[in-house]
Amino acid sequence: MAASDDLSGYPDGTPLDETDRHLAAVDPAMRDLIRRWGPVGELAPHDAGGDGFGALILAIVSQQFSTAAARRMFDRITGRFGGRVPSAAALLAADLDQLRVAAGLSHAKTRALRSLAEHVETGALELDRLPELPDDEVRRQLTAVSGVGEWTAGVFLVFSLHRPDVLLANDLGIRKAVQAQYGLAGPPDAATVTRLGEPWRPYRTRACLYLWRSLETAPIPVRG
Repeated sequence: MAASDDLSGYPDGTPLDETDRHLAAVDPAMRDLIRRWGPVGELAPHDAGGDGFGALILAIVSQQFSTAAARRMFDRITGRFGGRVPSAAALLAADLDQLRVAAGLSHAKTRALRSLAEHVETGALELDRLPELPDDEVRRQLTAVSGVGEWTAGVFLVFSLHRPDVLLANDLGIRKAVQAQYGLAGPPDAATVTRLGEPWRPYRTRACLYLWRSLETAPIPVRG
């Protein structure tokens, strides 16, 4: 699509909001996605028990799995605790080997859940304070937990803290969508996604939502 092609409204005729006006103006690929899919739905609740601990459990089990598979594992975990998200203390008191088998978790994810519970229980990670912190500090604190990397921290920033300028450059769905939108020979690496996404600032989260929407591959449900 030519860079001069103007887009003033969504397919339903309503005017673009400020975020999508910016994205459409700076990137023809984003303009095409907005023209086809806009307005993208707002972030759906993570439905993980209403707290940060449940959201992080869901994010950990979502690593390298489809949304549906992760949801099943999460439900099996909460099923071991009466259908509710356990407290950190309750998770540590449980037989994690039994939980691993019952939920279909890997040893690595089970270790990550233990590390998360230990950090919360000891106060090394104060989940109630995370909404007050800048993105980089949230990432720093979360990635101090064994088994929590940049992807998991980014998912938490997007779907739990609703931060507007998060780019999950290493997410496979994002990489595949960028490949399709930019006509690349294969999925780009995270550095390439980061470079291509630089013009999207300060609304890189919305750009991710459009990219996921184009493939229907969001790691956590997104309202369409």
